[in-house]
Amino acid sequence: MPEYLVIRLREEDEAVEWVQADGNGTLRSRLSSGTLAEAAADVGERTVVVLVPSTEVLTTTVHMPIRSVSKLRTALPFALEENLADDVGELHFALGERQENNRIPVAVVADSKMAGWLGRLREAGLEPAILAAENHGLARIPGTMSVLVDGGTVMFNDGAETEFVMQDVKPSDVLVVAGRLGEGQNDEQQQEEQDDSAHLLVFCSAENEQQLSHDWIALRHELQSVDVNVLPDGVTPKLAVTVAAGHGVNLLQGSYGRKAEYSGLFKPWKTAAVLLLGLAFVGMALKGVDYYRLQEERTALQAQFMTEYRSLRPNDTRDIVDPLGTVTSLRREMGASTAPQVFLPSLRELGSALAANSEARIEAISYRAGVIDLRVTAPDVATLDGIQKAVSSSGRFRASIQSTDQVADQINGRIQIRESGS
Repeated sequence: MPEYLVIRLREEDEAVEWVQADGNGTLRSRLSSGTLAEAAADVGERTVVVLVPSTEVLTTTVHMPIRSVSKLRTALPFALEENLADDVGELHFALGERQENNRIPVAVVADSKMAGWLGRLREAGLEPAILAAENHGLARIPGTMSVLVDGGTVMFNDGAETEFVMQDVKPSDVLVVAGRLGEGQNDEQQQEEQDDSAHLLVFCSAENEQQLSHDWIALRHELQSVDVNVLPDGVTPKLAVTVAAGHGVNLLQGSYGRKAEYSGLFKPWKTAAVLLLGLAFVGMALKGVDYYRLQEERTALQAQFMTEYRSLRPNDTRDIVDPLGTVTSLRREMGASTAPQVFLPSLRELGSALAANSEARIEAISYRAGVIDLRVTAPDVATLDGIQKAVSSSGRFRASIQSTDQVADQINGRIQIRESGS
């Protein structure tokens, strides 16, 4: 199970908080606080996750039918431009995973803020894998409103699409802004809200729980249920385990995305790669040695051939390019046949066939251009057929009965034998 060191940055404070968590959303250590350098000393083999102030990050959702991620990145600034006070050219846009309702979570932050956070982290020797707004640590629970109070900051989500952060307000004020409470609602609207999501889950410190005790009483009169959970170690561990479990939008995308470190990817294969290269080098060297040896043998054979050829034709001083063709030409001049032997092997096959069909008798035989013609006398056609099949069974020769005539009680037949495939 991967382990994470989750560090929470403060906007105007050099002190940070950090805690260890795993991918299941389980804490692995108690909360620590100090400088970034001190947090860096606890990294070890853990992946670094950084939570940045939610008041500096706009989190929302958009509906865009575009499927290509690169095209989404291009179109997103124009889709949100009317809702942003700053110039889109000075903002960084990050995308989350598309939800079941086809809406896409989006996080927007100023480039200057990103540069400042990353600069602080790099000065401390930290390279985060995830940089996320801290309010993404407040998990969304369908059908339930969630509120996290951190001093004067209140984080809210309705379990669906609405999510925002406000400062110096009470939780009841946040619910009014979200449209869950307020004088502007009629009875029908209030009933719809109660049926839809009238359950409130609150997380806060013991101090905030006491300070807002009157607000909890008021909310319990307005909602079906209000569940206040006191966080004894503060809100950072609560936010950390949710983000470590994979929730939220990672701001390290686009120009801020981590560059692939290929040296790290190939490091485990270094030994195997060296052995493979060594094997390839040895193989090429052996092929080179074999090629050199064959060239030497070719030169020696060519010299030997030329010596023998000069003894036969001392006046021919030209270079011999085709030794095989030259030998064939010499054999023709000397009267030696260069054609494959057909006649004698075919007679051997014919003799074997006649031995198996002794009632037959050869009357005449002729050979021309690789074809043997036989005139055979046999007691019946079956005997001729036996001879034909016996010769053909060798596979090298093909026999065929050309004609048959009945003369008295004998059959005169003509059989032709030739090489198979000719």
